[in-house]
Amino acid sequence: MREKREKKVAKRSVILMEFDWLLFVLSIFLSIFGIICIYSATRTLNTNSNVIVQAGACIIGIVLMLLTCFFDYEQFKNLIKPIFIFCLAILILVLIIGVTGDWGARSWIRFGSIGIQPSEIAKICFILTFSYHLSRVEDKINQPLVIFGLILHLAILVGLILMQPDMGSAMVFMFMFVTLLFVAKISYKYIIPVAAAGVISAPFIYKFVLSEYQQKRIQVFINPDLDPLNRGYNVIQSKIAVGSGQIWGKGYLHGTQNQMGYLPTKYTDFLFSVISEEFGFIGACLLVIALFIIIYRCFKIAQKADNSFGRYICVGVASMLLFHTFENVGMCIGLMPVTGIPLPFISYGGTAIVTNMVAIGLVMSVAYHNKPRSVFDVY
Repeated sequence: MREKREKKVAKRSVILMEFDWLLFVLSIFLSIFGIICIYSATRTLNTNSNVIVQAGACIIGIVLMLLTCFFDYEQFKNLIKPIFIFCLAILILVLIIGVTGDWGARSWIRFGSIGIQPSEIAKICFILTFSYHLSRVEDKINQPLVIFGLILHLAILVGLILMQPDMGSAMVFMFMFVTLLFVAKISYKYIIPVAAAGVISAPFIYKFVLSEYQQKRIQVFINPDLDPLNRGYNVIQSKIAVGSGQIWGKGYLHGTQNQMGYLPTKYTDFLFSVISEEFGFIGACLLVIALFIIIYRCFKIAQKADNSFGRYICVGVASMLLFHTFENVGMCIGLMPVTGIPLPFISYGGTAIVTNMVAIGLVMSVAYHNKPRSVFDVY
């Protein structure tokens, strides 16, 4: 009897040990903090609908994160084709029945009051399908036909996203693609020429490929004072909010740029500016540190993965979160162009927070299903 009890306790301890509590707790903590900040950013709207939607999406995301964690990630290998077809279907569907947003992109599918952003869901699909693709060809990674197949895998999805058009999401996909190829040890004989060609062609792309609207965005990014009352307004007000927070901030619900309505899109794109104003430099740094702990943890789990498929999944998730964090924080302080990319776990967006939770669930699944795969395999 005593042996059975000890064995039961031992099995439970293995479950607790394999479960990544750091990722789980940090993800939930940041999501709750995001909801608190969304309340501050939407306080002047006299409605809590955004807070309620974000809280509901957070709960759904936590459930899906746990389900994904305990589902053996290697089983996704049997679902790669359906996942890729589903990804194509939702990206095509949004072009047909999608709703145009504030920035002119047809990026949302609405079912009554519920909105879904397919490009966010497509990020998870890309991480899974491209990780599997890369794991199958990694031994031949430097063969031209293999590289062409990998580029085609990316180009199909990015092409559909650019048709919306959603340049921000397309940049996320391209960053994940480059990071995964780097981890797969692609030869520098490909990296250096492509990088050089990108630098050389940049002026021509700016002049002949980008629309006048996109050119204006780049000009305003370089000098917001060129159009301070229109395209440069967001960045100028954001920088004022960030700077006015100083070291300790003005206090929760006491940010003047936020509460007086000077800061635009403050509960989505520029929520980091609200946080910087109300919680100061210290609060903003703690937030960024927490996000980078999550990203670092994803890379560490990638190092310990049993196979290349799991390793690429973790790297894909880490690179997605890294780009989102760098771009969002960068655009709030004027170091990156405004692209509408949300801050992970923080910015308002039901689809985005569910996507982030599922992504963390995938990484947790890789950690949890490392050998021994089951608590019963221990005995």
